[in-house]
Amino acid sequence: MKKLRVCVIFGGRSGEHEVSIVSAGSVINALDKSKYDVVPVGITKSGRWIAGEKSIQLLKSGAENTPFYAMLPADPNEQRLITSTTNSIAARELDRRHEKFDVVFPVLHGPFGEDGTVQGLLELANLPYVGAGVLGSAVCMDKIVQKLLCAPAGVPVVNFLWLRYEDWQRNKTTPQAIPANPQQLCGFTQSEMIAKIETELRFPLFIKPANMGSSVGITKAHERDELIRGIAEAARYDDKILLEAAVPNAREIEVSVLGNTQPQASVPGEVVPSNEFYDYDAKYVDGASTLIIPAELQETLATSIRETAIRGFLACNCEGMARVDFLLSRETNRLYLNEINTIPGFTQISMYPKLWEATGVSYSQLLDELIRLAIERHRRKNNLKTSYQPKQEWYK
Repeated sequence: MKKLRVCVIFGGRSGEHEVSIVSAGSVINALDKSKYDVVPVGITKSGRWIAGEKSIQLLKSGAENTPFYAMLPADPNEQRLITSTTNSIAARELDRRHEKFDVVFPVLHGPFGEDGTVQGLLELANLPYVGAGVLGSAVCMDKIVQKLLCAPAGVPVVNFLWLRYEDWQRNKTTPQAIPANPQQLCGFTQSEMIAKIETELRFPLFIKPANMGSSVGITKAHERDELIRGIAEAARYDDKILLEAAVPNAREIEVSVLGNTQPQASVPGEVVPSNEFYDYDAKYVDGASTLIIPAELQETLATSIRETAIRGFLACNCEGMARVDFLLSRETNRLYLNEINTIPGFTQISMYPKLWEATGVSYSQLLDELIRLAIERHRRKNNLKTSYQPKQEWYK
């Protein structure tokens, strides 16, 4: 059988650029070369696309200026990379490689990749791609919208408030904005915002950029000064800032979900972070955090967690894959959604593939299934009509 031509995209304009490179390397190495013709495509921090086997090394070196770069056009008749270089030798080499793709595997964590932007480009290009669509990606990237959708669907969330940094800085004395929902802080002075946060959420609490992953920009505040510094830190990555009540004595439980309209959930796993919470260093740098797979849970609780993960997955219009993260109180055994990641970490030691391995699906089998699901969804969408013939040609 003809090999499927798979484009693996990674890097990107995100604070999770480095994590993405490592994830992509694992995916590329694990894809069965007897089934797939793999084309690595790295996106630099400035947004330049670099194709070819050396793209991972070029991104790791921080390369921005290279003759071997390309672009993916939105034209659905192309479905391939096209040359974007004035170097004629490089152009000929790139053109030889740039045949049409059968499927795209985005391994882009964070903004400009996991948030629906790249998915929108792939929809315009009419290419099958792994993971959630435009809406599901955008919803899950925004932790505030994610919670607002999940709570009515029966997925419990912690108490939270949110604000726009512009409102926080403006320190206005009279209401000048209409809140989008009861959780939004606007129309208050900065001191009134602080009082509301302290009263409704209480310390300790978490401050997070609404649109970021890998714990980038997240801080834990135990008192007012830490709260103010934490808001400024989160604002470095997003204008929308989420504030969440901390779950006392919490266990971090994660579930991998796989599928389109009828998703399945893996066994739950537990993360025991090396730091006070599962921050960037605890995830990637110090190597001291512990993963317990499967998590030590009563069977009825484990089943309930898996069902809740699927409920959140469907409520946010996810497809393909997602890792659903929960906080479980040791004191009350109550479960709370932490977040849903539509492009989770994909290294050999990342939770998403390890949870499926513990459930009976190997890493390579998982990649095969994700590609199959991408093609299945694409065929389903392409069966829909995209034009309408009116009774009269009134528009001419």
